[in-house]
Amino acid sequence: MIRLFISFIFVVSLAFGGFPQSYYRLDIKEQKAQFATTIARLTQNANQSTSQKRQFALTYLNFIYKQSFRDLDSKNLSRLLQIAKEYKMVNLFDENEYIKKLSNVPISLAIAQGAVESGWGKSRFAKEANNIFGHWTWGQKGLVPLNRDENKTHKIRIFNSLQDSVDAYVLNLNSHPAYASFRDARLENAKNGLKYGGLEAAQTMEKYSQMGRIYVKQLEKTINLYDLTKFDED
Repeated sequence: MIRLFISFIFVVSLAFGGFPQSYYRLDIKEQKAQFATTIARLTQNANQSTSQKRQFALTYLNFIYKQSFRDLDSKNLSRLLQIAKEYKMVNLFDENEYIKKLSNVPISLAIAQGAVESGWGKSRFAKEANNIFGHWTWGQKGLVPLNRDENKTHKIRIFNSLQDSVDAYVLNLNSHPAYASFRDARLENAKNGLKYGGLEAAQTMEKYSQMGRIYVKQLEKTINLYDLTKFDED
C-alpha cells in the first residue's frame, strides 16, 4: 500500500511539476532506473500526441483531395494550419511532409539525451526549470546560465512540467531544420521496413551539441551501458 501511494505521488508530481523530492533521496542505481522509466512514459505520451496529429492531418488532406478543395471546413482547416505552423511545414497540402515530420522519436534516444543533458534529472536546470534537454530561450522568462559568456543573451527555458519539456524536445526533433537528417533517416528506414531505434537515431545528433561526434559517442555509450533499447517501441 505504501509503495502504491509513493508511486501515485510520483505520477502526480510529474503531471504538475518536476521530479518529487523523494527521487533525489534514491540511490544512484534506483534514480537512473526511475529516470529511464519516467522519460519513457513521457516520451510515449508525446509520441501518441504526434500520432494523433498525423492521423488528423492525413485524413483531412485525403478529404480535401476528394472534395477538390471545395467546401473546406473552417474548423478543421484552422487545425491543419496550426499543425503546419507548429511543425514548420513548407507546403500546407503536402502529405509527404506530414508523414516525414509527424512520427515517433525513439524512446531510448530521449532517455539517453535527457540523461546526458540533465545529469539524470539532477542538474540545476532540471530541478529549477523542469528543463531536461537543455532548451534555450531568448524571452524574458528563463534561467540565466551561471557561466554564460558576457556577450550572450540566451536563457534556459522554464517548463511547467517534465511532460512539457519532453513535448518540446519531441517537437524540436520533428520540426527544427538542424535535425532534418534525423527525419530523413527515420523515413528511409520506415520505407525499407527497418527499425529506427535510439542507436540509429543517435548517429544524426551531431548538431544537438557543440561536441559533435563526441556527443554521438556519448549517446551510444549511454544507450548501450544501460540497455535503453529495450524501451524502443516496435
